[in-house]
Amino acid sequence: MMETGSEPLLEVHELDAFYGPAQALFNVSFKLARGEAVALVGRNGAGKTTTLKAIMGLIERRSRMSRYAGTDIRTSPTHRIARLGLGYVPEERRIFTDLTVAENLEVGRLPARSHRPPWTTTRLYKIFPNLGEMAGRSAGSMSGGEQQMLSIARTLMGNPDAVLLDEPSEGLAPLIVEQMAQAIVAMKNDGIAVLLSEQNLDFAASIVDRALSIETGAITFDGPIADLMQTRRHT
Repeated sequence: MMETGSEPLLEVHELDAFYGPAQALFNVSFKLARGEAVALVGRNGAGKTTTLKAIMGLIERRSRMSRYAGTDIRTSPTHRIARLGLGYVPEERRIFTDLTVAENLEVGRLPARSHRPPWTTTRLYKIFPNLGEMAGRSAGSMSGGEQQMLSIARTLMGNPDAVLLDEPSEGLAPLIVEQMAQAIVAMKNDGIAVLLSEQNLDFAASIVDRALSIETGAITFDGPIADLMQTRRHT
């Protein structure tokens, strides 16, 4: 479900995904509106990461419809999907450890979109002050939480209209988790749509209004996150 009148930015209908001969997703369907933040919640192995990878074209997939910003992306390669303005922050971060923080951010830079002020290092350092303090430091010397912040900041340097975030809070210190939440709120305020894969339901509820629950590769709930939390308290 989406707010009435909302124009879907990302629309997925009957998405299946495969790891070799094994099917991992089954008829996954949902919509994501501009400026909306939605949590994709589920246990380890439920299909959260697989869903994000399938949308980005990183694994074998097929669907009745997958559309981003009005463009059919069912068979598009990952780099073309990214060029359309769909950012992706994988759980494993994938930063350039031999480059500095500032150099990593520069690698991620893409032209600004006319409808929104560009993301700059100045803006990002306000959200992630730790990054500003270590702009000249090698990314390989940073902690896991700092590297996660850098991965998100580098994605924002691409000026995306939507971002897929895979488990951004997992294994991080509470202070870093708080900064992650602030960054996601900043994205929402900037009009960026966010699809957040997350196990921590309390963390997700502090940021999003709507949740998708996934179990064994299939969506089992799509609605207000408060309703999902209420259901789980009574099970």
